[in-house]
Amino acid sequence: MMKYWDETIAVAQRILTELCRRRRSLIFWGIFPVSILLLNGFIFAERANLSTAKAMQFAAPSSLVGAALFFSCLGGSIATVVSEREQKTIKRLFISPLSGISYFLGIFLAHSLIGMSQTILVYAIAAFFGASFGGSMLLGFFIVLLSIIAYVGVGFILGTTLARRTEDVNALVGTFGVPLLILGGAFLPISLFPEKLLRVAKFNPIYHMNEALVDVWAKGKTWTEINYHFWFLCVFAFLMVGCGWLFYRRMLMVERRL
Repeated sequence: MMKYWDETIAVAQRILTELCRRRRSLIFWGIFPVSILLLNGFIFAERANLSTAKAMQFAAPSSLVGAALFFSCLGGSIATVVSEREQKTIKRLFISPLSGISYFLGIFLAHSLIGMSQTILVYAIAAFFGASFGGSMLLGFFIVLLSIIAYVGVGFILGTTLARRTEDVNALVGTFGVPLLILGGAFLPISLFPEKLLRVAKFNPIYHMNEALVDVWAKGKTWTEINYHFWFLCVFAFLMVGCGWLFYRRMLMVERRL
């Protein structure tokens, strides 16, 4: 057990060290969600006649789910898998004592730390403008963790099956992600959706991430009031991790034959 733990930490540390050396990705992953937060907050304040503090309180969950976690955890995990294949890191696994499960968990841990750092950054900026969050902090962070797990799992599936080169990452994120972000209420309020579109949105995990965080941290709701969103995210995250692992194993078999 300690062997897997040590290997997982080593993989996560290597990925984070490489990101710190490049720095650009980390800087952009900080700037982008903050800019979306400010834009959403000021638009909400103007159009909904809310105070800046109240507007930031409602804008923070959507900005976190749609701008921060989506691009760093989903797009970032796709980019990591693709770059590792291009750099032949996957092939080196076959001649090293590193286990496949440690490699999988290491990438997940690295992007989880990035996602949690973004969560703190987004809500710190919102709090700077006077936003207050009255719901359970523990429940909110658990929803964020489920969102990260779901995004990383989907990233593994897309990265191991559809992406072959680094250039494919943006196309994948744009094709699959942006429509889901809009349908999930990350950029447009759910209240503007027609009834038919709202019924479709309920099958979108981003919708449940967004609604659960808004309900907990902006409206102060309890677990019993958001259990539908919570259990949807639990099931989806579990399925994505399982599918991500299966597709990862399939990629290893493909790479072994090449």
